[in-house]
Amino acid sequence: MERDLEIPSRSLSLSPTLTRLPSYVTLAPENADTTIDADSNGNLEVSDTLGIGVRSDGRVDVNCHAPLGRRLSRLLDSEQPHLAPSTSPRSYSDRYAKPPPPKLNIVIQIAGSRGDVQPFVALGCALKRDHGHRVRIATHAAFEKFVRSTGLEFYPLGGDPTELMAYIVKNPGLIPSFASVKAGDIGRKRKMLAEMLHGCWKSCIEPDEQAKQPFVADAVIANPPSMGHVHCAQALSIHLHIMFTMPWSTTKAFSHPLANLNYSAQTMPAVANALSFGVVEFMMWQGVGDIVNRWRSQSLDLEPIPESDGPRLLERLAVPHTYCWSPALVPRPWDWPQHIDVCGFFFREPPSYEPPADLANFLDHGSTPIYVGFGSIVIDDPQFLTKMILEAIRITGIRALISRGWSNLGQDLKSDDSVFFLGDCPHEWLFSRVKAVIHHGGAGTTACGLQNGAPTFIVPFFGDQPFWGNMVASAGAGPSPIPYHSLTTEGLASAIVQCLDPNTKSAAQTVAAKMKTESGVDTAVRSFHAHLPRDMDCQVLSDQPASWIYKKHRTKIRLSKKAAAILIQASIIKSEQLSPFRPKPFHIEPKRLDPITAILSASFQTAGSIGQAAIKMASDPYQAYKSSKSHQPAKATTAANRTQPPDNPSLALNPSAPPPHLAKTLLTTSAHSTTRLLLSPLKGLLLDIPLALTEGLRALPTLYNDTSFSSHEPITGWKSGAAVGAASFARGVRQGATDGFAAAFAGKKREGARGVAKGLGVGVVGFGAKTGAGVVGLVAYPCQGVWKSLYAATHRRRGDLVRGAKLGEGEWSLEGAGGCQQEVVQGFLRLRSGPED
Repeated sequence: MERDLEIPSRSLSLSPTLTRLPSYVTLAPENADTTIDADSNGNLEVSDTLGIGVRSDGRVDVNCHAPLGRRLSRLLDSEQPHLAPSTSPRSYSDRYAKPPPPKLNIVIQIAGSRGDVQPFVALGCALKRDHGHRVRIATHAAFEKFVRSTGLEFYPLGGDPTELMAYIVKNPGLIPSFASVKAGDIGRKRKMLAEMLHGCWKSCIEPDEQAKQPFVADAVIANPPSMGHVHCAQALSIHLHIMFTMPWSTTKAFSHPLANLNYSAQTMPAVANALSFGVVEFMMWQGVGDIVNRWRSQSLDLEPIPESDGPRLLERLAVPHTYCWSPALVPRPWDWPQHIDVCGFFFREPPSYEPPADLANFLDHGSTPIYVGFGSIVIDDPQFLTKMILEAIRITGIRALISRGWSNLGQDLKSDDSVFFLGDCPHEWLFSRVKAVIHHGGAGTTACGLQNGAPTFIVPFFGDQPFWGNMVASAGAGPSPIPYHSLTTEGLASAIVQCLDPNTKSAAQTVAAKMKTESGVDTAVRSFHAHLPRDMDCQVLSDQPASWIYKKHRTKIRLSKKAAAILIQASIIKSEQLSPFRPKPFHIEPKRLDPITAILSASFQTAGSIGQAAIKMASDPYQAYKSSKSHQPAKATTAANRTQPPDNPSLALNPSAPPPHLAKTLLTTSAHSTTRLLLSPLKGLLLDIPLALTEGLRALPTLYNDTSFSSHEPITGWKSGAAVGAASFARGVRQGATDGFAAAFAGKKREGARGVAKGLGVGVVGFGAKTGAGVVGLVAYPCQGVWKSLYAATHRRRGDLVRGAKLGEGEWSLEGAGGCQQEVVQGFLRLRSGPED
């Protein structure tokens, strides 16, 4: 039985508007089972050290009543700050002191429904209209007409949102149901994900499919479900900014919206909340990690993401996040770092709308109705839901507008004086004309209802919808949410009555008044600009972003695509003299905590690589054979073709013989598989394990808060590898030899003889760790640099593709160069110290 848990004020880290945990956070008995079992509802209960389980609806149980949760509570109790969270948007004035950014090519990648796309369209219009950026929306093809009608560019991301919504309604959490597995839904969704990943990459570098205008992205804005964002940004070394309507960053303030928390009174809620984010991300990565890594290798020429780093990659890289909800409803958690902002809901400009005569007549004659609609949700049995809604309306005696939506509610029914079945209608116009709104809890629909002061009842299906339902209820602006599968006629009628209560109306109007002081889109634009890298402008055309670096001797000049094209056309420089400008390089390396776990992890990874290589040695040639056979052209059987002499006499003698290219394909595939099998153990023994040991030793002093040796410059090739190895050796030997004396002296001042002993102990550990890391790193880091140089030299497809796309966009931009050619030439010659080429 779930019940609300009152939190003592000492550990309250939720917003001031929340007086209790959301209803999906439950209190579990202290003597919870520690075995695998199933309850009467079919929920799988798995309790282990952390206590992770899976419910029948696919959501994840995180049972922090287990011993680990209690220990973590005691450990982290001292970390609770005594600061109240701010209820106002953050001030960006300090970060906005820098000059305005150049006019960028921005691709906005969005996966989801119309409600997910619409806020980003509002953002894109502001970026284009107010700041001159070129904005491309990359999302599902179903929304192309909607996006292009706003004047923004469009690129199809792939995937079918209708099919996706239907699947998610059947599987509202992370774990698919047995029925979905049996029906083959998982394989189809994995293929859809692979298609969307390829669409993400192509949206960054390919021309517009209609206008044929070249496009290479200078920055990426994305929501997390689009999945390809960070990998595309890494491949292009460009800025990435995540924007989302659902909390995706670890916090102690509330749990992950896809997690069901269970914990005892001995476990701090803050600890359970923080753990839930890691658990959810880990389980998601287990389902998609292989697809992502295969795509990285085959399409982006990037090395695979280590299994340990995939789930928390965005946090490790400190990628800027902006969350698109009102701080009046959910204030920014106190424990989020500076690169995470909360800006307010995104609202587009209210569209011009003239209602049909029948709708206008319904609104003008009779009492003010309520709104009921579930938008892009695809429901299995829309007739049953329609019947439930109509019965609840009859019981409460009110009038209602029912949106048909993607499920086509009331398909065979006609409107009457009390019920009007509604087609597509802008919520901005409609919600100001209703008493209350009942919907699925999409962030955009929730925001629009609250902005208009409409009491809101949410019937969540999946994702962040339960989160928003609980936030609305905690603010008093509506009843507690009822999940769709638990909805009854009586429950819906009771919720309608509560929505019409004057106290609920007053609370909704209070939230609306606070929201009207916010400007979510403008604040998000400022947040995006504030987090952009510095010095990313062209040095001869300052309003354009740099895309190339021109190097001659010690001179480095940042050039835009257009400036470089002008200089190449004027024969002042050659394209071979240009190297890509990388405003935001991403360096992804496994995080090590200590030498023992580091060696074990690297050893297991090496063993896994050897096993995979052995399997691929047999499977890859077979797959190549199947692919070649499936692509053979059909043999013609006409008399005319039979009279033609065969191009290959051997095929005439043996019609079933494989085509000439098949043998070459099989030989090449077998050679690659054999090479991979031979290199895997060598790479593990000579590079991965020594490097893991080095990084583990470097991390060891951080256990006693010594971070002076924990980091080094990124290794990108053999030169940087040799430099880091030498610097690490010198620094490790020096610090290892001196730290013990410094620690003993500092300890003597604090604790006398006892402090001296502690300091010497720290010195012994530091000497072994730092000196050992320096010695092993003298070999490991140069080897890593050589490996990266070899990898880059043998994986040039992506670099050549991007280079060609940038040069192509530069040539295309010359059509509108106007009179800036002379300005570019003169500016470049002033910056260049040497003579003309």
